[in-house]
Amino acid sequence: MQQAFVRRGLGMAAALSALVLVSCETPEPEAPPPPPPPPPPPALALNSGISEAAAVYVAFMREARTIDPAITDAATIEMIMNRGAAYESNQLSRGMIAYGAILALQSTAFVEGVRTYAVDPEQRRQVIERIQADPAYAAQLPGAADAAGLIVATLRSDSEALAAIAHVVAEDAYTIQERNDPRRRWAQQAVPDRDLRLETVRRLSEAQMLPGAEDAARLFAAAHDGNGLNVSAEALQPPYTPAVAKALAIAAMAALGAGGDEWRANTEALTLERNSQFCLSMSKLNLYQCIAAARPHYEHMFCAGRHVVGDLATCTAEAITPEPVILPTSMAQSTPVAADAAATSTEAIENGAASPN
Repeated sequence: MQQAFVRRGLGMAAALSALVLVSCETPEPEAPPPPPPPPPPPALALNSGISEAAAVYVAFMREARTIDPAITDAATIEMIMNRGAAYESNQLSRGMIAYGAILALQSTAFVEGVRTYAVDPEQRRQVIERIQADPAYAAQLPGAADAAGLIVATLRSDSEALAAIAHVVAEDAYTIQERNDPRRRWAQQAVPDRDLRLETVRRLSEAQMLPGAEDAARLFAAAHDGNGLNVSAEALQPPYTPAVAKALAIAAMAALGAGGDEWRANTEALTLERNSQFCLSMSKLNLYQCIAAARPHYEHMFCAGRHVVGDLATCTAEAITPEPVILPTSMAQSTPVAADAAATSTEAIENGAASPN
């Protein structure tokens, strides 16, 4: 019995010892709560200045593409000249690049590819800074080939449509001089008020174009929705011209959420492209000289075909084509009409009729 008592006492002591040990143990710390999820990337954003600039280009090209090249009277020549010359060179160049940016935003591959860099704030900042430092960097982003294809295919369509009109008008400047052409009688007569015609064209060339509200709203929505323009094209691999690269840069900035109103100065700077502006500006100077030198209606007809519609087609093509644009033989060859105009252009310049502003 005494042994049982001893065993019972030993058991109780052991239990008490275990209890003491358990009570002395340090409790396990609770696991910290999981970190909050990262904020969502900024939404795609493009300011209305880009859509309004693009609207100017779209409206002008839509009007230019409706020019009927069939010359029936002298008034038709004047109409073609006035309609085709009614653009300010720098504004049209900026509008073309802005439109290219909205075309690029129609590429799901490009938008989604660029937005993968918007998830991490630091990576987003780095990509934005690289684009600002070198707009051509945007051509290296995922989906750029798909977006470039849309830009080039759409603007090439404009160029080809204008080139077709220019070809008909310029060729008709020769046809109209043939003896069996019933228009020959008035076509060989001198243009009245040549100085007034030149002044009218110069005034139209210097006027700022206003964006149409409907076009601007449609383009703004298309930029943010990624659809609505009904464009499609094959992917186009580099190299790209500066104009295409800058359009891609604006679109990339927008996809990164860095194209809204607070970024407007940056996106507007990206619409400036020296080569395109120079081409369109030289086109205007050539047109002024041609009009000042031309005397009969058929020479003014040649000016309208070559330096109004034709130069528009060439400048648009050069803006999207890395290699030099080669004009069709019928447009580039030396011709009696062009020679007549060139022969008297020096005299016109010396008289001040064709001097630029």
